[in-house]
Amino acid sequence: CADKFIVIVDESKLCDGLGPGFPLPVEITPFCHEHTLRTIAALPTCEGCDAVLRMGTSSSNVPDGDDIAVTDNGNYIVDLHFKEAIKDAPAMATELKNTVGVVDHGLFCGMTTAVIIAGSDGISVKEA
Repeated sequence: CADKFIVIVDESKLCDGLGPGFPLPVEITPFCHEHTLRTIAALPTCEGCDAVLRMGTSSSNVPDGDDIAVTDNGNYIVDLHFKEAIKDAPAMATELKNTVGVVDHGLFCGMTTAVIIAGSDGISVKEA
């Protein structure tokens, strides 16, 4: 395991709270994917989210095709759209990882040692 985990983003990823404005990706196995999608949407920490199976290109956050998006590992992606900020991201991360059919998710709770942000005013670094 690495000593440091550094995340690099552009300023469009900055927000007051996780959830609204940018969907949370969850990678799931293809087997029983519809059941897994419904299970994720029913998790207590995901209350109020709209769980949508990603269609088109797996690297795009917008539907850009008619086929299910497939990751490099042959899995599917469910995008969780929230109208309000996620109340407890660490609890959500745990619930998602403990759900049968979930491979991984886009929450990096407790992993990041620093974030490098590229913005219109240059580069900034935030230490954890």
